[in-house]
Amino acid sequence: MHPRTEQVAAELARAGAGGPVRELAESTRTAAEAAAALGCPVGAIANSLVFFADEEPVLVLTSGAHRVDTAHVAAQLGVSALRRAGAEEVRAVTGQPIGGVSPLGHPQPVRTLVDTALDAFPVVWAAAGTPHAVFPTTAEELRRLCAAQPVTVTAGDS
Repeated sequence: MHPRTEQVAAELARAGAGGPVRELAESTRTAAEAAAALGCPVGAIANSLVFFADEEPVLVLTSGAHRVDTAHVAAQLGVSALRRAGAEEVRAVTGQPIGGVSPLGHPQPVRTLVDTALDAFPVVWAAAGTPHAVFPTTAEELRRLCAAQPVTVTAGDS
Protein backbone atom coordinates (compact mmCIF):
# COMPACT_ATOMS: atom_id res chain seq x y z
CA MET A 1 0.00 0.00 0.00
CA HIS A 2 1.27 3.49 -0.85
CA PRO A 3 2.53 5.40 2.24
CA ARG A 4 -0.11 8.15 1.79
CA THR A 5 -2.81 5.51 1.57
CA GLU A 6 -1.45 3.78 4.68
CA GLN A 7 -1.62 7.12 6.52
CA VAL A 8 -5.23 7.66 5.44
CA ALA A 9 -6.15 4.07 6.43
CA ALA A 10 -4.60 4.63 9.88
CA GLU A 11 -6.49 7.92 10.31
CA LEU A 12 -9.75 6.24 9.29
CA ALA A 13 -9.16 3.43 11.80
CA ARG A 14 -8.37 5.91 14.59
CA ALA A 15 -11.57 7.80 13.79
CA GLY A 16 -13.66 4.62 13.82
CA ALA A 17 -14.62 4.79 10.15
CA GLY A 18 -16.59 1.86 8.83
CA GLY A 19 -15.13 0.92 5.45
CA PRO A 20 -11.70 -0.44 4.49
CA VAL A 21 -9.41 1.30 2.03
CA ARG A 22 -9.30 -0.33 -1.40
CA GLU A 23 -6.47 0.06 -3.88
CA LEU A 24 -7.56 -0.32 -7.49
CA ALA A 25 -5.60 -1.02 -10.66
CA GLU A 26 -7.78 1.52 -12.47
CA SER A 27 -7.39 5.24 -11.91
CA THR A 28 -9.97 6.98 -9.74
CA ARG A 29 -8.59 10.44 -10.57
CA THR A 30 -11.97 11.65 -11.89
CA ALA A 31 -15.48 10.92 -10.63
CA ALA A 32 -16.30 9.16 -13.92
CA GLU A 33 -13.20 6.93 -13.65
CA ALA A 34 -13.95 6.13 -10.02
CA ALA A 35 -17.61 5.31 -10.73
CA ALA A 36 -16.63 3.04 -13.63
CA ALA A 37 -14.00 1.22 -11.54
CA LEU A 38 -16.39 0.77 -8.60
CA GLY A 39 -19.58 0.09 -10.55
CA CYS A 40 -21.52 2.84 -8.80
CA PRO A 41 -23.34 6.01 -9.86
CA VAL A 42 -21.07 9.00 -10.49
CA GLY A 43 -23.11 10.93 -7.89
CA ALA A 44 -21.90 8.52 -5.18
CA ILE A 45 -18.30 9.66 -5.67
CA ALA A 46 -17.19 12.29 -3.16
CA ASN A 47 -14.96 14.57 -5.21
CA SER A 48 -12.40 16.32 -3.00
CA LEU A 49 -11.90 19.84 -4.32
CA VAL A 50 -9.71 22.46 -2.67
CA PHE A 51 -10.68 26.12 -2.86
CA PHE A 52 -9.59 29.29 -1.14
CA ALA A 53 -12.28 31.31 0.62
CA ASP A 54 -10.81 34.76 1.06
CA GLU A 55 -7.39 33.02 1.07
CA GLU A 56 -8.37 30.39 3.70
CA PRO A 57 -8.18 26.84 2.30
CA VAL A 58 -11.50 24.99 2.16
CA LEU A 59 -12.01 21.36 1.14
CA VAL A 60 -15.33 20.76 -0.60
CA LEU A 61 -16.47 17.14 -0.76
CA THR A 62 -18.99 17.29 -3.58
CA SER A 63 -21.04 14.69 -5.37
CA GLY A 64 -19.36 13.61 -8.59
CA ALA A 65 -22.57 14.59 -10.35
CA HIS A 66 -22.13 18.26 -9.40
CA ARG A 67 -19.98 21.20 -10.38
CA VAL A 68 -19.37 23.60 -7.51
CA ASP A 69 -21.10 26.96 -8.00
CA THR A 70 -18.40 29.09 -6.37
CA ALA A 71 -20.62 32.17 -5.98
CA HIS A 72 -23.34 30.08 -4.32
CA VAL A 73 -20.91 28.42 -1.88
CA ALA A 74 -19.15 31.73 -1.14
CA ALA A 75 -22.53 33.26 -0.23
CA GLN A 76 -23.25 30.35 2.14
CA LEU A 77 -19.86 30.83 3.78
CA GLY A 78 -20.25 34.59 4.00
CA VAL A 79 -17.01 35.23 2.09
CA SER A 80 -16.40 37.54 -0.84
CA ALA A 81 -14.95 34.90 -3.19
CA LEU A 82 -14.19 31.22 -3.58
CA ARG A 83 -11.20 30.43 -5.83
CA ARG A 84 -10.22 26.95 -7.05
CA ALA A 85 -6.74 25.90 -5.89
CA GLY A 86 -4.05 24.92 -8.39
CA ALA A 87 -2.25 21.58 -8.29
CA GLU A 88 0.70 22.88 -6.24
CA GLU A 89 -1.65 24.60 -3.79
CA VAL A 90 -3.69 21.40 -3.39
CA ARG A 91 -0.57 19.42 -2.55
CA ALA A 92 0.65 22.15 -0.14
CA VAL A 93 -2.69 22.19 1.72
CA THR A 94 -3.42 18.44 1.75
CA GLY A 95 -0.09 16.69 1.17
CA GLN A 96 -1.90 14.70 -1.53
CA PRO A 97 -2.18 14.93 -5.33
CA ILE A 98 -5.23 16.10 -7.26
CA GLY A 99 -7.34 13.05 -7.99
CA GLY A 100 -6.35 11.37 -4.74
CA VAL A 101 -7.19 13.95 -2.07
CA SER A 102 -8.67 12.22 0.93
CA PRO A 103 -11.09 13.94 3.31
CA LEU A 104 -8.49 13.50 6.06
CA GLY A 105 -4.78 12.90 6.59
CA HIS A 106 -3.65 16.43 5.81
CA PRO A 107 -0.63 18.16 7.40
CA GLN A 108 -2.96 20.68 9.10
CA PRO A 109 -6.73 20.61 9.67
CA VAL A 110 -8.62 22.03 6.67
CA ARG A 111 -12.10 23.53 6.90
CA THR A 112 -14.32 21.00 5.14
CA LEU A 113 -17.75 21.19 3.52
CA VAL A 114 -19.85 18.18 2.46
CA ASP A 115 -22.34 18.43 -0.41
CA THR A 116 -25.82 17.56 0.90
CA ALA A 117 -26.48 15.70 -2.39
CA LEU A 118 -24.26 12.89 -1.06
CA ASP A 119 -26.98 12.13 1.52
CA ALA A 120 -28.97 10.47 -1.30
CA PHE A 121 -26.49 7.58 -1.54
CA PRO A 122 -26.27 4.75 1.04
CA VAL A 123 -22.58 4.28 0.13
CA VAL A 124 -20.29 7.13 -0.88
CA TRP A 125 -16.75 6.56 -2.16
CA ALA A 126 -13.94 8.95 -1.23
CA ALA A 127 -10.28 9.09 -2.25
CA ALA A 128 -7.68 7.65 0.10
CA GLY A 129 -4.54 9.67 -0.64
CA THR A 130 -3.69 8.57 -4.20
CA PRO A 131 -5.57 8.36 -7.54
CA HIS A 132 -5.80 4.55 -7.11
CA ALA A 133 -7.16 4.29 -3.56
CA VAL A 134 -10.69 4.80 -2.23
CA PHE A 135 -12.79 3.96 0.79
CA PRO A 136 -16.54 3.48 1.29
CA THR A 137 -18.34 5.76 3.70
CA THR A 138 -21.54 7.77 4.07
CA ALA A 139 -22.22 11.50 3.91
CA GLU A 140 -22.99 11.43 7.63
CA GLU A 141 -19.70 9.68 8.42
CA LEU A 142 -17.79 12.17 6.22
CA ARG A 143 -19.28 15.05 8.18
CA ARG A 144 -18.29 13.36 11.44
CA LEU A 145 -14.76 12.43 10.30
CA CYS A 146 -14.03 15.95 9.08
CA ALA A 147 -16.15 17.99 11.50
CA ALA A 148 -17.61 19.21 8.22
CA GLN A 149 -20.37 21.67 7.46
CA PRO A 150 -23.16 20.44 5.15
CA VAL A 151 -23.75 22.73 2.13
CA THR A 152 -25.53 22.80 -1.18
CA VAL A 153 -22.91 23.29 -3.87
CA THR A 154 -25.22 24.39 -6.66
CA ALA A 155 -27.89 27.07 -6.49
CA GLY A 156 -30.49 24.63 -7.83
CA ASP A 157 -30.03 22.39 -4.76
CA SER A 158 -31.05 24.93 -2.13
